[in-house]
Amino acid sequence: PPDIDEEEIRASFIRFGPLVVDWPHKAERKSYFPPKGYAFLIFQRESSVHQLISACIEGEDKLYVCVSSPTIKDKPVQIRPWKISDADFALHDAMPIDPRKTVFVGGVPRPLKAFELATIMNRLYGGVRYAGIDTDPELKYPKGAGRVAFSNQQSYIAAVSARFIQLQLGDIDKRVEVKPYVLDDQMCDECQGQRSGAKFASFFCDNITCLQYYCVNCWATIHSRPGREYHRPLQKEGLQQTSFRWFAP
Repeated sequence: PPDIDEEEIRASFIRFGPLVVDWPHKAERKSYFPPKGYAFLIFQRESSVHQLISACIEGEDKLYVCVSSPTIKDKPVQIRPWKISDADFALHDAMPIDPRKTVFVGGVPRPLKAFELATIMNRLYGGVRYAGIDTDPELKYPKGAGRVAFSNQQSYIAAVSARFIQLQLGDIDKRVEVKPYVLDDQMCDECQGQRSGAKFASFFCDNITCLQYYCVNCWATIHSRPGREYHRPLQKEGLQQTSFRWFAP
């Protein structure tokens, strides 16, 4: 309900166990009501989640529980539990994963599982080796971003060239951004650290003609050439700051 506040949400679910009610940017905006119509319930015990799921009503493969607000009585609201094992999915377990053929997918709908992300990307570009959903390191709930590793350069190039794609699966239909996954520990592809005192590369160029890591000196040299002077280094997204968790078969 749009007029239910934090305390009323907590009161509706406290029967399942101690919990904290949260939503994105809650502290900064100092809002009393979830601004986008949803909230996160963070229980102290895993058993509370199981009790909540058991109390839900199922309809069209979705889970609902009735919640009341000052103006609305017993409104069915959707419950979206997250299974931790759904954060990673690997195709072809025997094949190694190459971080240099990995893309960052921003704006992933939170209900989307790694298997589903892999299925969509494999249908679009083929050659998907692994897909992962970025989760909060403490809460283990999806953060709205993912990673996809390809088994070949052709599929990787096709994905990063698209820039934006439409994720369509069931009732999910959302436009998301695709860009190269930027790593912290890469040497300059031009000089292999010889011009940077063996330090890791400072920049990554996501222009399709480059797709390389550069130290400061090599960036200046390469991008002074005609046609490359307008390239801009790809900045690492805040959502990419989490450690890169590779699926271990």
